[in-house]
Amino acid sequence: MKNKVAIIGCGNVGMSYAYALLNQRTYVNELILIDLNYEKTVGEAMDLNHGLAFAPSNLITKAGTYQDCKDAKIVVIAAGANQNPGETRMDLIHKNDKIFASIIKEVNKSGFDGIYIIATNPVDVMTYITWKHSGFAPNKVIGSGTTLDTARLRYEVAKKINIHPKNVHAYVIGEHGDSEFVPWSNANIGIQNIRDFLEEEELEEICYNVRNAAYHIIEKKGNTSYGIGMSLVRITNAILGDENLILSVSSYDEENDVFIGGPTIVNKNGADKRIFVKLNEEETEKMNNSITVLKNAINKTNVKN
Repeated sequence: MKNKVAIIGCGNVGMSYAYALLNQRTYVNELILIDLNYEKTVGEAMDLNHGLAFAPSNLITKAGTYQDCKDAKIVVIAAGANQNPGETRMDLIHKNDKIFASIIKEVNKSGFDGIYIIATNPVDVMTYITWKHSGFAPNKVIGSGTTLDTARLRYEVAKKINIHPKNVHAYVIGEHGDSEFVPWSNANIGIQNIRDFLEEEELEEICYNVRNAAYHIIEKKGNTSYGIGMSLVRITNAILGDENLILSVSSYDEENDVFIGGPTIVNKNGADKRIFVKLNEEETEKMNNSITVLKNAINKTNVKN
């Protein structure tokens, strides 16, 4: 079976995703690189293919065009304006809204009928825009959401108490941005509540570090790429492997008409089902605030005007 994936936007994030695919065991066996700079994609494809002798699977990479999306299982969009030092993710909306309208039109024109994964910021808003422009069912449009934030959270907690991040069972939910939060009432180490291990001020410090991680990385190196690249691989494998894996992707919240980060079952259908998270009063307020932030941002885009 041909599990073909197309990446649109071969900058730092797109190529970090491509490189992570090549270096991990994946269900993908054909990767198409699409970018305004076609010659760059030719060079990137050559460079990746030259490492196949050391890769765990035979993933062939090619430079392509929108027409190559026709028989792709997944199209990953990483195109758009970069977040500069001092900018929030929300500052990118108007730059990327116009870019996406053009991209989605071309992809749909190819006859693509797979699943969209969105990595471009502000990711929850761009996922909503993709859904509206594509006309796809909401489960077939997924944003990377707070998957990376959740990985950052698990790293920070694990570092504090000297365990492996895989044993930290906690999520960052809400907007992938300044209003995101951790519902600590649902956070466990193994099966034991996290507050048995960490004090309140330590939890607050972890939240701060996770929420501001991207700003610190951008300030120091200019962009974030490796972490999100690996997050996108995990989402990709969950879809192609029909894994029924719970990931904090940006999926559709029908009640509030937003795409927002939260635990979601991901399988061959895409974002198959959001998992209900019981929140306490304070956490409910934070989630409502996040929803309001996203709805206000969406109302400023062309899909609402």
